[in-house]
Amino acid sequence: MKTAVTQPMAAELRADDAMVWIPGGTFLMGSDRHYPEEAPAHRVQVDGFWIDRTPVTNRDFRRFVEATHYITFAEIAPDPKDYPGALPHMLKAGSLVFTPPGRPVDLRRFENWWCFTFGANWRRPYGKGTSIMGLGEHPVVHVAYRDVEAYARWVGKEIPTEAEWEFAARGGLDGAEFAWGDEFAPGERQMANTWQGEFPNENLKSDGYERTSPVTAFPPNGYGLHDTIGNVWEWTADWYSAKHDVDPAHPCCAAHGPRGGREEGSYDPCQPNIKIPRKVLKGGSHLCAPNYCRRYRPAARHAQPVDTSTSHVGFRLVRRGPGPAP
Repeated sequence: MKTAVTQPMAAELRADDAMVWIPGGTFLMGSDRHYPEEAPAHRVQVDGFWIDRTPVTNRDFRRFVEATHYITFAEIAPDPKDYPGALPHMLKAGSLVFTPPGRPVDLRRFENWWCFTFGANWRRPYGKGTSIMGLGEHPVVHVAYRDVEAYARWVGKEIPTEAEWEFAARGGLDGAEFAWGDEFAPGERQMANTWQGEFPNENLKSDGYERTSPVTAFPPNGYGLHDTIGNVWEWTADWYSAKHDVDPAHPCCAAHGPRGGREEGSYDPCQPNIKIPRKVLKGGSHLCAPNYCRRYRPAARHAQPVDTSTSHVGFRLVRRGPGPAP
């Protein structure tokens, strides 16, 4: 059981200048040109909202933990009742860490580069003996969904819906392939922290980073938001579904503020005996590569079990309500 979290006084809340107002509007959500879970492309309407300019950083998260004494999911040993059939020696506190194999491997087997690492958590992103010293402006990682919920309660914000996140990530470029236009690297300039080279064994680091990067290291999108693409995947509030749920009776009408699928529909069909719901991740990460994961686009989406944290998943938050004063 995690330590209880108390709400901060108003003076403790993160300053509004760290958030950007996104005016409401209608946009083309999803894509019919890439992965099947992104389809069908459809019109969606969202109301205006505030959103964090960057992903939440290690500095931000440390402030939260120091104020509340919160313990993250990755710092607690799993309960055997929740993981039937798990090997006893694996039921220790830890998290998934990307571990380069150093050689070409079968891309159909993600265990070739993901390793459940005992002792890995937000303070020790690559396991025992590592730290976040010097990484204060990097996005916090190894946060499960309940950790994000706890942080959101503390700062008086909310987790964005998938539609809100995608609308904000597009930066006003409705229908564009990327958050900055239709060319991935205009003028050979790297616009986001993604993977260059043959994933997972060859990392050319043409963008200057091997793993995560400071949250303002790359140019902002048209709304002034940094890292909506690459660096780390970001949690959204929507339950995952295998494709977008579009009303067949009104295919041409823009859905207003959609909230995704149902919890029971989000379970992994490949693990029918384990009923762990999954949420939608957005934005791709520093591990997205042309030869493996072309999800460095606003339309891209990925399923993440709510109990799973990794070295490439973080978050940003929204605040709904009145916009800026005229």
